[in-house]
Amino acid sequence: MATKVFTDAFVAVNGTDISSHVSELTLNMSAELLDETAMGDDTRVRKGGLLVWSFDITLHQDYEASQVDATFFPIIGTSSCWEIRPESSGVAANNPSYTGIGLVETYNPVAGTVGSLLDTSITVQSKSTLTRSVA
Repeated sequence: MATKVFTDAFVAVNGTDISSHVSELTLNMSAELLDETAMGDDTRVRKGGLLVWSFDITLHQDYEASQVDATFFPIIGTSSCWEIRPESSGVAANNPSYTGIGLVETYNPVAGTVGSLLDTSITVQSKSTLTRSVA
């Protein structure tokens, strides 16, 4: 089993590579669970429903032109194209690409404590199917 140290993720929004600012990344995948329990059942019965994906990113804030704030401020609540890979190298069986259209649900342009690095957190929710590619 090949293990990885998470040090070189690739994240792009609308074709803009923001990887150099990312300090934390979590891609969340789940399915809605529908209750299929009927009379006579003695245990709750679940059925898989629609898939749901989202992701959370923590970035080092940057207010320069074409950087973090300039990229995220205008796309809050709008559709944007996303690509995430575990490593910045090319797409392969050991480095899948996850792509989809998502909505920026939250963006915190200013947050932190005195003396800390100014970071920002972003949550993106699904608007389309998330595609996994290995080629």
